Amino acid sequence: MFQQFFGRKRRISEEVVLDSYAAIVAAARQTRLYSHLMIPDTPLGRFEAISAHLVVFLRRTKDAAEPLPALAQEVVEEFFKDVDHSLRELGIGDPGVPKRMKKLARMFYGRAESYGKALETSNLGELAEALQRNIRPDDAVWPQAPGLAAHIALADASLRTLPDSQIASGKVSFPASNDDG
Repeated sequence: MFQQFFGRKRRISEEVVLDSYAAIVAAARQTRLYSHLMIPDTPLGRFEAISAHLVVFLRRTKDAAEPLPALAQEVVEEFFKDVDHSLRELGIGDPGVPKRMKKLARMFYGRAESYGKALETSNLGELAEALQRNIRPDDAVWPQAPGLAAHIALADASLRTLPDSQIASGKVSFPASNDDG
């Protein structure tokens, strides 16, 4: 009863949401993404890696039957709760968090649009350019960008093979990164 007054009731079990989000984070934290594909192992680099994998998850769930769109929404909410928590752990005080959260949300949704467009058209060159622009903006050349683009495209294709029922149960699996991407 209090839920209706103080917050919305989750439509998806918390365990499924957390398991799904944990799979996305685990995929984004694969050592080879940082050691071989040279994503910076920094808070912003980790945000970028999680964002790219979350985009793939959102693409898989967006046109699916319920409960997958509802699950996707709750996973995005979990992502932003995690980002908020991380900002606070970095020592950003209460007054500064909302401003940074708005900026990071704009960044995420911009990435979702550019990565999604490149994945939709199977344009790995465009995806590599977008990844470089966002992950390594200060580097004139990032030789590993095509490898990361290939990895993200493989993750996208792999998630498309998973049955809706598997995703709805929180058993999301991503392919492992290899040395080539």
